[in-house]
Amino acid sequence: MFMVTMKKKMKAFIFFLLLGIQGAAAVTHSMKYFYIASSQVPNFPEFVSVGMVDDVQIDYYDSRTEKDVPKQDWIARNTDQQYWERETAKRRGTQQWFKTNTEILKQRFNQTGGVHIFQRMYGCEWDDETGKVQAYDQFGYDGEDFVARDLETGTWIAPTPQAVITKHKWENDRALTAQEKNYFTQICPEWLKKFVHYGRSSLMKTVLPSVSLLQKTPSSPVTCHATGFYPNRAEMFWKKDGEELHEGVRKGEILTNNDGNFQMSVDLDFSSVRPEDWQRYDCVFQLSGGNENVITKLDKAVIKTNKGKSEGNSLAMIIPIIVAMLVLAVIAVIGFIDYKKRTEKRPPSQQYYKCYIQRGLLQAGEAYQVGWLCG
Repeated sequence: MFMVTMKKKMKAFIFFLLLGIQGAAAVTHSMKYFYIASSQVPNFPEFVSVGMVDDVQIDYYDSRTEKDVPKQDWIARNTDQQYWERETAKRRGTQQWFKTNTEILKQRFNQTGGVHIFQRMYGCEWDDETGKVQAYDQFGYDGEDFVARDLETGTWIAPTPQAVITKHKWENDRALTAQEKNYFTQICPEWLKKFVHYGRSSLMKTVLPSVSLLQKTPSSPVTCHATGFYPNRAEMFWKKDGEELHEGVRKGEILTNNDGNFQMSVDLDFSSVRPEDWQRYDCVFQLSGGNENVITKLDKAVIKTNKGKSEGNSLAMIIPIIVAMLVLAVIAVIGFIDYKKRTEKRPPSQQYYKCYIQRGLLQAGEAYQVGWLCG
């Protein structure tokens, strides 16, 4: 783990702590970009870029299409064709940068063939009440931290011997240091504010979920499953007699639905609970920015199981979870999830995003190009 870290903010597709978003209430907004370059990963692009604003994907580029495209209507409405042509050109340059340096890193680590992943996550956060801005910039290789910028001191942190040469190279590049400082203190927050303005009606919306109780067999844990909520800053837990439970509880990750909303679940083992005591348990869903909690009383009569007529309904609820988990598993294979978890605390602000896939002194939401890594 890097010596300079950030506090954890989100659980999910990456995971964050709750941030209050409600109407015009004060909130910390974020803009993050993720790059992932892969070598010899079957059926996966050699390079992928994804941009996120407040944990909502705003653009996508990969080496197969070689075209950067908007992923939100509010982004498309507020940008022109020239903007996306510029973004595409920059992504192509970044793609080549990562390809070249992936090969250099393989040499540094005395590697020849095999699967290898080189990642970058960077971005900034802005508190719309205090105006405070924090930023982060880090790289990972094969699921391990490689190098990260301490933006307060202008130095780089090298947790592995192979990264020391990069640390010295970048710290001795005064032009690069000045560019990064300008990007993270001026350009990044300026574009973040623009994007938040463009997508305010969408980014600030709140949608409560539908909640169901599921149980595979009479002896299985009871799953409290919430789906269709927005945003993904939410929490879910079990209570007994009004007190939150921790023992016997298993929380799932927040997963993305096909419609852009989210789902999550929390399991509780009731095998040792007497039937007459079930009424003392509640499943509680809390949505950041929501006015009310969604409370579901534990009741055997409403639990969907794999038996009888409820089997179809239960499977209908479980299948989306399985599909989403498979998607996450594929990402994990290429080292994305591991890296995110290792870097859940970031340079003096948090987050971000623990790297995975998903823009120098550039313009709007563009990827900031740092100097050549190894050279």
